[in-house]
Amino acid sequence: MKDVLAINRVPRPFDPSLGEEARSFVPDLTPEQSELITGTAGSSPYLKGLIEREREWLPQAMQHPDQALAEVMTAARDLPPDQLKPGLRQAKRRMALLTALADLAGAWPLEKVTAALTDFGALAADVAAKAEIANLIRRGKLPGMTDDDLETAAGMVILAMGKMGAHELNYSSDIDLIVLFDETRFDPDDFYEARQSMVRATRNFCATLSDKTADGYVFRTDLRLRPDPAVTPVCLAMEAAERYYESLGRTWERAAYIKARPCAGDLSAGTKFLEALRPFVWRRHLDFAAIQDAHDMRLRIRENKGTGGALSIPGHDMKLGQGGIREIEFFTQTRQLIAGGRDPDLRVRGTVEGLAALSSKGWVPQDVADKLTDHYRAHREVEHRIQMVHDAQTHKVPQSDDGIERVACLMGLSSEELTSDLTRRLTEVHELTEGFFAPGPGVAPVAAQPVEFDKGVLARWPTYPALRSQRGARIFERLKPELMSRLAKTAQPEEALVALDGFLSGLPAGVQLFSLFEANPHLIDLLIDIVGTSHALATHLSRNASVFDAVIGGSFFTDWPGQADLQAELSQLLSAEADYESQLDLARRWCKEWHFRVGVHHLRGLIDGAQAGQQYAELAQAVITAILPFVIENFARKHGPAPGRGAAVLGMGSLGAGRINSQSDLDMIVIYDPQDQDMSDGPRPLATRTYYARFTQALITALAAPMAQGRLYEVDMRLRPSGNQGPVATSWHSFTNYQQNEAWVWEHLALTRAHVVAGDDGLAEDIEAFRSEFLSRPRDHGKVLREVSEMRGRLAAAKSPAGIWDAKNGAGRLMDIELIAETGALLSGTTKRDVHSGLDGAVAAELLDVAQAQTLKDCYDLCWSVQCAARLLSGKVIEADKIGEGGTAFLCRATGFEQVEQLQAALQESYDTAAALIGAVVEGDENGTQ
Repeated sequence: MKDVLAINRVPRPFDPSLGEEARSFVPDLTPEQSELITGTAGSSPYLKGLIEREREWLPQAMQHPDQALAEVMTAARDLPPDQLKPGLRQAKRRMALLTALADLAGAWPLEKVTAALTDFGALAADVAAKAEIANLIRRGKLPGMTDDDLETAAGMVILAMGKMGAHELNYSSDIDLIVLFDETRFDPDDFYEARQSMVRATRNFCATLSDKTADGYVFRTDLRLRPDPAVTPVCLAMEAAERYYESLGRTWERAAYIKARPCAGDLSAGTKFLEALRPFVWRRHLDFAAIQDAHDMRLRIRENKGTGGALSIPGHDMKLGQGGIREIEFFTQTRQLIAGGRDPDLRVRGTVEGLAALSSKGWVPQDVADKLTDHYRAHREVEHRIQMVHDAQTHKVPQSDDGIERVACLMGLSSEELTSDLTRRLTEVHELTEGFFAPGPGVAPVAAQPVEFDKGVLARWPTYPALRSQRGARIFERLKPELMSRLAKTAQPEEALVALDGFLSGLPAGVQLFSLFEANPHLIDLLIDIVGTSHALATHLSRNASVFDAVIGGSFFTDWPGQADLQAELSQLLSAEADYESQLDLARRWCKEWHFRVGVHHLRGLIDGAQAGQQYAELAQAVITAILPFVIENFARKHGPAPGRGAAVLGMGSLGAGRINSQSDLDMIVIYDPQDQDMSDGPRPLATRTYYARFTQALITALAAPMAQGRLYEVDMRLRPSGNQGPVATSWHSFTNYQQNEAWVWEHLALTRAHVVAGDDGLAEDIEAFRSEFLSRPRDHGKVLREVSEMRGRLAAAKSPAGIWDAKNGAGRLMDIELIAETGALLSGTTKRDVHSGLDGAVAAELLDVAQAQTLKDCYDLCWSVQCAARLLSGKVIEADKIGEGGTAFLCRATGFEQVEQLQAALQESYDTAAALIGAVVEGDENGTQ
């Protein structure tokens, strides 16, 4: 029959006479099955005993192994309480025998063998625990619990840890469990009685599984992975465990919870507990500090277990020894801890699955993952055969020649072949993993010209917050030679040192960042590049060092994804967050990383100022569009859904035109359409006008409020109807009426750049339709130009330029050219929002000729390149002699000039030319001909 146990290989009998004796116990087998029994029993005294004891059951089980497996599980599930101990032990014997034969015959892959053992372990724990809980309920020892609570074990949660959690249980494994109970199921006054009963139930069900009787045992249980096991009871309240991990949890406990899985008792409560622990296990930043923690743990294991030293196969520990199973598990889990907080796809329990996930995401080379996977499976097979000999919980290769020969026989190999294969595999695993944990000194930094750095600066470093902790200082000391070597290679080493000093002084902590640099030395070049060029970006970095995580992700230097993809990504991430505050914090963290990426791309010449401006604007629009539905949802919980069609966010100024710089605030107007509704309908209803005013404040807070992760953007609402005197949100009817009957010319000019960036689609279409129609209406050119002239005068009086490098304020500079472009757009009726299109509109309105318009476009582009670069270099107007050599080089590169003096001369000429052209247009014959 097709489901008969497939025999693809057979072991050799170490003692053929014992094999023949076992064959006589089950005479009605096929020749292949008999050969399997002979080889198995002839090499494993334990399995020979099982064959003898289960001789009646075994032949049918070999004919239908999958059916036999299912029947063992069903019988164990249905055991009456008085038959629990012997019944579970018989089930374990049969499970052990069936999985061993299927494993030795090559009928089942490793994963099916370990899954069968694991599933039986979970079932046994569940049956034993619920039997104890049932007894306590009957005796009234669990207050408030009835027979209806038995299905969920009255709130007892049994977490499978380690190999059991990952469905990787080995052949003679004990089972690592953490037992908790859901204290919310009980009245607070009954807590201590409930806890006492849960502790008693835990001790009893563990005894049911682990006590050795005439029938054997089921599983040895180990409860020592629970929080602080030396002083805590064997069953803890979930809330107490959660508090422990939040305040005292260590890296090894985080690693342990990668594999954690609710396996018995109240599975739903267990799932909720693990979800609550997710921020503890999976850090939001790339956690390279985990490497050192894992390495320290490996060294402690080697010291405690005596597994260091030269490789020798006799007596070698396949689990904890050099090149063993634990090395592969640590290698995998540590990488999962590093990156799993940012990538949920890496949060898998199994070692093989973990390696596959890591290689698919580029964290482990594919050939390394393939080799470690192959070695892991081979190691596990050897481990199983070591344990099959006597059902001993050991992972050590036998010391004696006979012992090794027994294991080799079960493998179907000679002792020499087994020893040679193990040596090769253990050596290669060690070579593949050791460099990750203990990379050693590495390649010495390439010698640069000797530089005498300011000792006063270097002496300050140990006093900085990031270097005060012993661990942070230790990592930095390892990093320092590389850091100083790269500083020495910069154009102005002393200048770069001062910039680095400023960065270090602003760092609140150093362990994570220094660990990141140690694991990724190429990032040091980027750091030196940034601190030596852009003070603003370096200051931002020191306060937000986690943005470096984005560089490691693999896609940092790929093409810009565009607004739609950014919005979709952020929306998906926000949806996964549990509460509103977490959503706002995540949005800030995410936005900072993308904002940093644009700055780095601009700094390194991958994009120019125009592209940077567009990307900053697309990022801002993506943030507003993604976050708005969550602001709406959170506000509606208190005050009900938005009356009418809801609101739309109208981007104004540079945001509306789709070009902002790294320091820009966001000009916005919120327009709402209540239709015929005058109140909201919710727990705390509000009048429509009040509703939208408070909603707008909530949106501003979501964007601008300083939180743990800082703020997203500064928001400017002064361009709304009547400015600061008007309501913070404007109704659709009021907006259209105001624009048509009350607005000043400057407000009509502002409308030429307006663009709906988020909100109700229908309202957005109506706003754009109104804008297009309104701008197309004929206007009195003379009146518009007179008002523009007055406005230009007011701007000049209010803010004079702060020097040659202030490309924004003053005649012939950014705002002046934008003003004439808006004038051209208004008088020509064009609906395009960018400055170049507005200047084309000025040609259509006969304010400029084509050559003059092109001249102003060139002047604007130069001003924008300077402004965008300057804002990246500094938060205020730059001074060429104070931005350093790196900053000066970037400024020249960003504008296409060889020397800063040439750029300065070109800027002055541009200002003068543009001012004359614009003056001629708006002032008429007083300042020149049109």
